[in-house]
Amino acid sequence: MVIDHVAIVVKDLDATVRFYTQTLGFKEVFREVVYDQGVETVGLKAGESFVELLLPLDESSPVARYRGDADAKLHHTAYRVADIETKLAELKAAGVRLIDERPRKGAHGALIAFLHPKATGGVLVELCQRSTAPLDSARGDEG
Repeated sequence: MVIDHVAIVVKDLDATVRFYTQTLGFKEVFREVVYDQGVETVGLKAGESFVELLLPLDESSPVARYRGDADAKLHHTAYRVADIETKLAELKAAGVRLIDERPRKGAHGALIAFLHPKATGGVLVELCQRSTAPLDSARGDEG
């Protein structure tokens, strides 16, 4: 497994995107609303790594409650897997507590599943199986 991205839940998506793109020089590679997750998300490329910004669509949602009064807060670390269903089955067989026993749709065509923080030392971990296209191919820059 490799790190796919880190996700940060934010209060002001546009201001945060400006900071990351204009101040830090990251490149916006996608922006979409993921209704199933209740967030608007922006993917940013930072060299060979990615940051995903999450804006809750509803301030009473679990993601917004997690952020609390902070302007931004680290939400999860996502690890890329080749076969998410196989990995979930392996983890379940090993006794790892899962939030998602079956993958669901995530941003940019990925399949995702979360491991329960009680199984990971308090850190929210996401498994991510990307579509066959590279994350940044939507903008025509292969790397």
